[in-house]
Amino acid sequence: MSDKKKYTGLELKEKLVGVTRVCKVTKGRRYFSFSAIVIKGNENGIVGYGFGKSKEAPDAIHKAGEQAKRNLCKVCISNGTIPHEQEAKYGGARVLLRPASDGTGIIAGGPLKAVLEASGLRNVLSKSKGSSNHHNIIKATIKALSKMRDVHIIAKQRGITIKKVYNG
Repeated sequence: MSDKKKYTGLELKEKLVGVTRVCKVTKGRRYFSFSAIVIKGNENGIVGYGFGKSKEAPDAIHKAGEQAKRNLCKVCISNGTIPHEQEAKYGGARVLLRPASDGTGIIAGGPLKAVLEASGLRNVLSKSKGSSNHHNIIKATIKALSKMRDVHIIAKQRGITIKKVYNG
């Protein structure tokens, strides 16, 4: 996600992945706070994630939404799916994404599905391996999506035509 750019003036849709109550125990008492995970995307190739903590749940959700706006990144979409197979790892979580034919839908679970829907992908096969930690799965998914390259991007980077990319 080295290509963080400012995306302003976008119509972003927010998806709440989860809110958890966190407890800190001290000698005197227990301190309760909330942690929220939010995915934001315009369902047209731009997606971001945010984590927020606060004493109140709505404040945590708001903070996570603000952070998600700052973490937006671009995703390559070709015909409603991803251009190629991609695997990424973050912490103990591994994510495998595969392109799918039209009408397949998003085959994913939990936070992985929320990220793929918010980015605007319609047909993707995916598998989450290793850790089931929502934070790490989201970060691994965003990492995999940001590493995707379309044929137009590859041709531009190499300075050759698209025909030459396919034929060699």
